[in-house]
Amino acid sequence: MREYLLTLCITAAVTYLLTGPVRKFAIVAGAMPEIRARDVHREPTPRLGGIAMFFGLCAGLLVADHLTNLSEVFEKSNEPRALLSGAALIWLIGVLDDKFEIDALIKLGGQMIAAGVMVVQGLTILWIPLPGVGTVALTQWQGTLLTVALVVITINAVNFVDGLDGLAAGMVCIAAAAFFMYAYRIWYSYGIEAAAPASLFAAILMGMCLGFLPHNMHPARIFMGDSGSMLIGLVLAAGAISVTGQVDPDVMKLFSGSERNAVHQMVPVYIPLLMPLTIIAIPAADLILAIVRRTWRGQSPFAADRGHLHHRLLEIGHSHSRAVLIMYFFSALIAFGALAYSVNAASMWIVLGVVFLSAIGLVLLLLPRFTPRAPRWAERFVPPRYRRHRSAVPAGETAVAEDEAAEEERVPVAAGVSGVNGATAVGPRSRTR
Repeated sequence: MREYLLTLCITAAVTYLLTGPVRKFAIVAGAMPEIRARDVHREPTPRLGGIAMFFGLCAGLLVADHLTNLSEVFEKSNEPRALLSGAALIWLIGVLDDKFEIDALIKLGGQMIAAGVMVVQGLTILWIPLPGVGTVALTQWQGTLLTVALVVITINAVNFVDGLDGLAAGMVCIAAAAFFMYAYRIWYSYGIEAAAPASLFAAILMGMCLGFLPHNMHPARIFMGDSGSMLIGLVLAAGAISVTGQVDPDVMKLFSGSERNAVHQMVPVYIPLLMPLTIIAIPAADLILAIVRRTWRGQSPFAADRGHLHHRLLEIGHSHSRAVLIMYFFSALIAFGALAYSVNAASMWIVLGVVFLSAIGLVLLLLPRFTPRAPRWAERFVPPRYRRHRSAVPAGETAVAEDEAAEEERVPVAAGVSGVNGATAVGPRSRTR
């Protein structure tokens, strides 16, 4: 565990320290597009944050290669090299897109090539464990197609959710934390070394996100751009492929008593093959809804629109920071709920806990729909939006309070598509009191 923590900290430190110089480079290079109608930010913000994240990835892999225990991952598996090759390719495509905004179909082709590069080097799905059935072996072509599909879907799911400051990095960090705990448990609890690469990938991914977040929290000083969002999506997919398609349940059944029990213990990793990831179920759902919505309108699946989940949160009245925190909450609930279920699937307390937390999340989600009013005796001590009779407040105090309330209640005029942290220009709009 100490070596994982050291790798995580080195990755985070390198990413954090390089983000400042990368921001200056992005400004000089002109990777700072003008404000568009679908953007949430109010002033031009440089992109190319993925450059710092990529060098953080390289630093993490380099440090892990020289540590006593983690170096065995590089000696016994070619997966770290496969990840680095695919990550370098997808990162280059993202950098070009951040600067020149290349065509969406070209990016899609690049994503498929990057996935294919990893498959050629051994990072592929060999079998699928199915509940109640057991292990289903895949042919080479089946494994290749499933791996490429999983990588492409995960990359675009993360890319689509990258629409608010700090949203994509925070959600992926939460997913990586839950995934690390799962993979680490398989490795050390069951002694299955095939889960070691996935644990390493998750630790490095957490470091990349944590190092970038201080620069990307609202108001963001730099965006990760496609060079960052596609990169972290690929790293997350690589970890899921490694632990799902290469950890054999036949080995786990030796510790679980039967193959069926072993398969059920791996349930939280099956769904990642279908959604593609339960740990990023919200971005995946956003991706599916966006494709259906745009196709229904006769548009390209990559066309800009205003229907993303985070934009809807802004439209119903949530502030920028609150919308991000709500997305964090539901991501953590799904990811760690799946993790808890994998540990003890028979416990009803886990189900009840998830239901209770979901109810809390629903209340938070609908909070702007409620308009609480303070008692008359307390009206002088609360902001104007909570008062029934504002005439009772002195004119000077009312003017100051109204200015504060207007600043707090800024909501988007237009929301748009994500993908490069596109967030939309905002302006004041009073709500019905």
